[in-house]
Amino acid sequence: MNALPATIAGLHRLIAARKLSPVDLARESLARAERLNPALHAFIRLTPELALDQARAAEARQMQGALRGPLDGIPVGHKDIFETAGIPTTGHSRVMEHHVPAKDATVVRAWAEAGMVMVGKLATHEFAWGGPSFDLPWPPARNPWDTSRFTAGSSTGTGAAVAAGIVPAGTGSDTGGSIRGPAGLCGLAGIKPTYGLCSRTGVLPLAHSLDTTGPIAWTVEDCALLLQAMAGHDPSDPSSANRPTPDLLTGLGDGVKGLRIGVIRHFHESDLVVTPAVRAGVDHLAEVLRAEGAEVRDITLPPLMDWNATGWLILMVEALAVHEPWLRTRFRDYGEILRERLALATLVSGADYVQAQRRRRELCAAMAAAMLDCDLLLTAAQASEAPPIDKVSKFASLEAPGLTIPFNLTGQPAMTVCTGFGEGGLPVGAQIIGRPFEDAAVLRAGHAFERATAWRQRRPALAA
Repeated sequence: MNALPATIAGLHRLIAARKLSPVDLARESLARAERLNPALHAFIRLTPELALDQARAAEARQMQGALRGPLDGIPVGHKDIFETAGIPTTGHSRVMEHHVPAKDATVVRAWAEAGMVMVGKLATHEFAWGGPSFDLPWPPARNPWDTSRFTAGSSTGTGAAVAAGIVPAGTGSDTGGSIRGPAGLCGLAGIKPTYGLCSRTGVLPLAHSLDTTGPIAWTVEDCALLLQAMAGHDPSDPSSANRPTPDLLTGLGDGVKGLRIGVIRHFHESDLVVTPAVRAGVDHLAEVLRAEGAEVRDITLPPLMDWNATGWLILMVEALAVHEPWLRTRFRDYGEILRERLALATLVSGADYVQAQRRRRELCAAMAAAMLDCDLLLTAAQASEAPPIDKVSKFASLEAPGLTIPFNLTGQPAMTVCTGFGEGGLPVGAQIIGRPFEDAAVLRAGHAFERATAWRQRRPALAA
């Protein structure tokens, strides 16, 4: 039985009905990885023995009528900044090439306890920032819609593996857009949860005041299932929000009737001029949600470049704080892109960082004021369809403003959904943004959009 590619929800129905063996599913996922990974470089390491052991345990629960929930027996890959006990976690870097953690990251453990089956470790930009790089121990991941194209970053392997149908889900991290970017260019759903909703313990850091962890999957419904299992307070993570875990599933199908939605049109039409297909995708999303009963209007925020300059300065300095000890002793072990980005950060002064944090507070206040009468916001996720992977600039994030980093600054939940296809049949996406800790509303709107459109029926030819 060819179960993949499929959604988590669909696979769960088959497993629960005993029409699909978790062991057969794991074997199929591993076989797809062996067949497709030489072209995609999505995985830097497969874990077949662990996968089959976990799948056999899931199958035993299946036969006993004791499944742990909708994720039991579902294959998954973990971005290689999520620590995995006894399995190398390298950050896709020569610096940590032989690092073998003693414990799982909290999120890895949570998904394992839900019954998920780990197929392997996924490619990333070096330490979630330096890429796409061609001078590291492993090559960069390729886009399944066209293997000459970029996946966006830094959750590169997750985007490639899920879009290709190797696994139906994977972990991502998002400091400036690293979940939402790959979701956009690979035609997926991916949510950056509210800052503090999901643990970062055991995840290699990039920028402490911006880092978040979240899921990437084929559908919004699947993201909701995954996020429900990974959300919650973790006392070992100082940034973890000490509040009850929200129910992200009960109201998922309630639709958007009566919700007030603001379109940040100037972000993607004038502050950064996106391609016609990307712009049409945002308009399409807004029109569908309006037809589903939402009130939609345009809103204005501070210019996108203000958000970009503030966000990237903070990210650079906080990343330097993480890597400075290694930079002093192992400078040449870093890939060229990350090495030069971190070197640039040494030119930023303490006064610059303080001023950026001051401006951040002003921007957050402007966002909060704009959302007093808006439940959700919309804007583009990426400026264009996926570019050729060998044409991505070393300092791309500083050359043009990014559409995703504003919501890392504010800590709001933000999700990318596929809104259509552009030049060369490449996917485009748009963001749905909510108030802090109102992740359920973001998921609800994304799910309503996917139910009302047919974009989830189209897969890359490579995944067939």
